[in-house]
Amino acid sequence: MFVRTNVPLAPVLLSAVLMTAGCASQGDAKSRTESPTSPAAPHGYVEGATEAAEQQSRLLLGDADSGDTRVLDLITGRIHDTARRVGVTELTTDGRFGYFHGPNGTHVLDSGAWMVDHGDHVHYYSAKTKEVGELPGGTGTSIRSDQGVTVATAADGTAMAYRRAELEKGTLGTPERLPGTHAGPVVPYAEHLVTLVRDGDAPAQAVVLDRSGKRVAAPRSACEDPKGDAVTRRGVVLGCADGALLVREDDGAFTAEKIPYGEEVPGPERAAEFRHRPGSTTLTARAGKNAVWILDVTERAWKRVATGPVVAANTAGEGAPLVVLERDGALHGYDISTGRETTATDRLLKDVPEAAGGGTGAPVIEVDRSRAYLNDPAGSRVYEIDYNDGLRVARTFDLDVRPSLMVETGR
Repeated sequence: MFVRTNVPLAPVLLSAVLMTAGCASQGDAKSRTESPTSPAAPHGYVEGATEAAEQQSRLLLGDADSGDTRVLDLITGRIHDTARRVGVTELTTDGRFGYFHGPNGTHVLDSGAWMVDHGDHVHYYSAKTKEVGELPGGTGTSIRSDQGVTVATAADGTAMAYRRAELEKGTLGTPERLPGTHAGPVVPYAEHLVTLVRDGDAPAQAVVLDRSGKRVAAPRSACEDPKGDAVTRRGVVLGCADGALLVREDDGAFTAEKIPYGEEVPGPERAAEFRHRPGSTTLTARAGKNAVWILDVTERAWKRVATGPVVAANTAGEGAPLVVLERDGALHGYDISTGRETTATDRLLKDVPEAAGGGTGAPVIEVDRSRAYLNDPAGSRVYEIDYNDGLRVARTFDLDVRPSLMVETGR
């Protein structure tokens, strides 16, 4: 592996320092060795992990053709081998665990990088990467998590809940089968579970379950042809044929609010898969072949940004540009408020697949608080992009695998 860089490694993020300052008097960034029951154990203690003041991001990479996988530590630049995953068709993450989806099951890998958000401050941790096990459920299985539970929803709508604490120990534990079937992924949120159910041919309705699967709320809602979901600080976003449904919790009460497109959108141009920076309330989704949807959850508003032919898109939100990989192999930056193109890179990818929107061959753009990452399967490399500096290529990681699958953890 060779890393080409235009600048030194990214400095400690000021925002992370400020968020963790509230805990600074109770611990430092060294590895925690005290017992969690000891009076000396600091707030945020995690046994066996090292706490740091900046995010400990890692990239999980997979070659769908060969089954080879790698973990790229973005702090050190080192690449670690992990077990081969032959037949993997999709790679997803919940911020810590990587889920290698195959036709006969989903393998779980603990990336060893994660964060814990306490609202007014954040803890960042790193530990050794470790294999966890194989979840049942083949193609079409969706996995959603929070700090307490991980739920695997199969293509037939059945769902199994796994205790997060068991996964963190390196085992799957004994899952709990949730009653009923669901019209979409079961999404952990606000110490509950949010999902959609359907009665016959009627539009799907949002329901809120407790952790055992018992229905505790059914806010008035309707979601025709649900596709796509995302968890934000404002609530759970569920994609529908006429826009999005936002399910929120406020002081124990759950409500559902429709965010309509405001115009009729043909099926191929609707938002079907959301991408965003974890924690952000600005979501992106492809809007057909030549445009990107921006959903501002805070403002309850959609914006359609006209671009060139879209392969992948994402944004950090909060004033950051919309970053789009287009069919010309270059990254293009767009001002979200105006939709105007502001910058473009030279051609980075020489071989850009026709397919877009994920899968086993299309590149993706992962975004965190300071950088974006673009995988180049044909070139066997990953680009680190400073999106706040005209989409400058900050580092290039040359690999010994074709990274056709990529997710970022530790955010």
